[in-house]
Amino acid sequence: MSSRRNFLKNGSILLAGLSVSNIFDLKAGILQPDQNEFINKRPAVKDRKFISRAVEAEITRVKARIADPELAWMFENCFPNTLDTTISHFTKNGKPDTFVITGDINAMWLRDSSAQVWPYIPFAKDDAELSLLIQGVINRQAKCVLIDPYANAFNYGPDGSYWISDETAMKPELHERKWEVDSLCYVIRLGHQFWKLSGNTDPFDKEWESAMRLIVKTFKEQQRKEGNGPYSFRRKTTSPNDTAQGTGFGNPVRPVGLICSVFRPSDDGAIFPFLVPSNFFAVQSLRQLAEMSEAILKDKDFAAECGALADEVYTALQKYAIVDHFEFGKVYAYEVDGYGSRLHMDDANVPSLISLPYIAGLDPAGEVYQNTRKLSLSPFNPYFAEGKYKGVGGPHTGKEMIWPLSYVMRAMTSHDDEEIRYCLQMLKETHAGTGFMHESFDKNNPSNFTRSWFAWANTIFGELILKIADEKPHLLR
Repeated sequence: MSSRRNFLKNGSILLAGLSVSNIFDLKAGILQPDQNEFINKRPAVKDRKFISRAVEAEITRVKARIADPELAWMFENCFPNTLDTTISHFTKNGKPDTFVITGDINAMWLRDSSAQVWPYIPFAKDDAELSLLIQGVINRQAKCVLIDPYANAFNYGPDGSYWISDETAMKPELHERKWEVDSLCYVIRLGHQFWKLSGNTDPFDKEWESAMRLIVKTFKEQQRKEGNGPYSFRRKTTSPNDTAQGTGFGNPVRPVGLICSVFRPSDDGAIFPFLVPSNFFAVQSLRQLAEMSEAILKDKDFAAECGALADEVYTALQKYAIVDHFEFGKVYAYEVDGYGSRLHMDDANVPSLISLPYIAGLDPAGEVYQNTRKLSLSPFNPYFAEGKYKGVGGPHTGKEMIWPLSYVMRAMTSHDDEEIRYCLQMLKETHAGTGFMHESFDKNNPSNFTRSWFAWANTIFGELILKIADEKPHLLR
């Protein structure tokens, strides 16, 4: 079983150590909230890990604009979930330090931790304590990268890991060592957004600079122009998705300028290591790093290096990632290998193909993206599940399971009112009465879900509601 699975058993739910009681309709097989009273599911104030006055004020403001009481209840439960339940924040060696667990797994993923605090960044300028918390995440992530740029998840300290037997260069500080391009992209994305919205450059010191240089070095190593590079991975497992293909380096690639990602954002092994969504993300991140290098570090040479690598990857994407599909015309492949092989699918995890406008700045009106979007949301995507509910999942939890994250991302990348309404309705109907998002749920029975405490999914749902409240408030009325 994957390390990121935590299945609901016998209709019981445990959230951050708190028992969540619901009415369970045995006949329907679906958890139902009490329609007369939506009881707040947040921890008691004294039990919350971190309280931000700015975030609390925003919850009050936005909740008042939501006419549907169930949706308002879900927003209030979900948006602060990262702060309520996953944060350890302190000062270490005179610098803020913040450790962020994913929820039901006591480890910090670079991807998840970035995404979990991302929607709080706009409030940091007016909340000094929240600003220090986010600076602490940036500082902690820089330390993690310097420990091992190839690791995806880290322990609080040198605590060892359940996965210590993996055939890779494990260290006691690592929870897991799956090489995923997006992990390092998220580190850059978080720092760039914090700088742009706050103007604060305190976290971007020599240690951060060293981590950024190591990120660029790692990306270049994984272009594999001079052999496979230093990273390999094998795990003794019954799941082929949970280990690297081939001899631990992934399936072969032809060096064409793209960056290999042995694992996907789902922590599943890639089939063809040139993962297209993650390479688009890398282009965006390298350009952001170039901007920061010139403006903050005053290093034009490093900025030029970042920009040149971004241009090289982008050029390769235009040549190798855009392919002809027999049904939809020109689309983005999900994975390619540089030899001509390509994989047509999409996964709910971000970065995904459908998330490219959100995560990589792609034009959502572009023809190739629109064709790809149609493919992703159709039966031609092998992980588009169709039952009582329809939506995108992925290999991580299986073909029959839909991820709420896919509805969130579909709405986040849409300008169509009816499509956004549809996604909100699906999220309302499939939280199984818990008031929280889950990793995935059965396409015919939302009460059969994975991960009752998945903070990224909760917080990004809140981010979606904030976006709608600001850009399309009529959809909440």
